[in-house]
Amino acid sequence: MATDILRSIDDILLALTRERDRLQQEIDDHLNQHPGLKRDRTLLQTIPGVGPAVSLRLLAMLRSRVFKSARQAAAFAGLVPISWESGSSVRGRPRLSKAGNPKLRQSLYMAAVVGLRRNPDISALYQRLTGNGKSKMAALGAAMRKLIHIAYGVLRTQTEYRPQTA
Repeated sequence: MATDILRSIDDILLALTRERDRLQQEIDDHLNQHPGLKRDRTLLQTIPGVGPAVSLRLLAMLRSRVFKSARQAAAFAGLVPISWESGSSVRGRPRLSKAGNPKLRQSLYMAAVVGLRRNPDISALYQRLTGNGKSKMAALGAAMRKLIHIAYGVLRTQTEYRPQTA
């Protein structure tokens, strides 16, 4: 009885793994058939902290519609601070709006954490904000927003990422 259950679980895991691999192959085939998308993904991966998974999510979001500015793209992703005020007596800490895709924000969070060590622009922003008294989470939220701005700029100019800070 127990071996039948374990065999069933193994069969389901194998089927899910095969389906994941098939879908990844379809994504890769689609990118190979569209050179512009493939180039955009390669450009996004020049940003330190942005790997294959994050570049796919960013590509899907930034190419899903036309954004007039990086600020619009960040707002669409739900990475804009929303102040919490009620009259003159209640003032809460600002929070991210969280209006956009939560999976994208999860990916950008990890990319921002990696960017703290590998991306000089993200690191400088984080150090400046924490030095000015911002909480670490608020500074990470700003780093996520900065990644959207950098990705938007890379795709708009069609050039590889170049750090702005030295």
